[in-house]
Amino acid sequence: MEIKRLKKQLLREERKRRRRGSKSFRLWAIGLSLLLVLALGGLAFYLLSLDEIRAGRFARAEEQLRQGRYEEATKSFRDLYDSAPDFHLAPMALFQSGETLNLFLKRYPEALLTYLLVVRDYPDTDLAREAQRQAAEIYKYRLQDYGRAVVGYQKLLDRGAPEGDRIQYEIADAYFRLNNFEQARIEFDSLLKDYPDSSLVAEVQYRIAVTLSLEGALDSALEAFGRVVGNWPDSPYALEARFGMAAVLEEKEELSRALQILEALRGRYSNAEALATKIDQVRERIRKKKKAI
Repeated sequence: MEIKRLKKQLLREERKRRRRGSKSFRLWAIGLSLLLVLALGGLAFYLLSLDEIRAGRFARAEEQLRQGRYEEATKSFRDLYDSAPDFHLAPMALFQSGETLNLFLKRYPEALLTYLLVVRDYPDTDLAREAQRQAAEIYKYRLQDYGRAVVGYQKLLDRGAPEGDRIQYEIADAYFRLNNFEQARIEFDSLLKDYPDSSLVAEVQYRIAVTLSLEGALDSALEAFGRVVGNWPDSPYALEARFGMAAVLEEKEELSRALQILEALRGRYSNAEALATKIDQVRERIRKKKKAI
């Protein structure tokens, strides 16, 4: 009997101990859950506050830009990108740094590198496409690096950028500036083929004629100039084409025809001084030719 009572007492004590342990565990679990909630809430508050701080930095940089404090603005934009490249305004901050360097400070090599960073770090954004365009224009119009300009513009075409006809024109013009007239003509021809409704077609046909004349293909150049006059008679390039025809005819020693075209341009051609000089030149050649006979 004594043994049975002892067993019952031990059993009661074990049950009490377990109840106490279970209660402690529940309290511990509740406490841990509260700590986790507080920690997560604190983290969310911290991240929200951090985003607000970064947005404030971006706003201050914009204000510096509006006030004409360009050195400070470009540094503020760049610092924001450097410190938080994953922040949602970081791509715009980096792009604006490039814009400030390009448009206001005229520091073109630095602007170029900044635009290329936008392209590298944020390739799937609209800003990357605009940065690529600005980089190509710096290569072409500021640094006169026409080879790299061609590569830059071609990347824009490959990305399906809008105004493809104008980008194609820039490529052709870059080759022209490299004195690669054959490739320039190929690119101009591609523009006519791919963008037949472009507002640039009259100018492009005129420039094709110019490349032919520069390469000494005089008959083909004459035909190409004539195409401009025939297809776009009201375009300013029709007058330029007539002047070009006269120059080709002069080179072909068809001086009377050249003079006739030039005389018909009086009062119509935009560069009256150049026209007068050309007329005098052709007349003098005709006079000398007659005298030689």
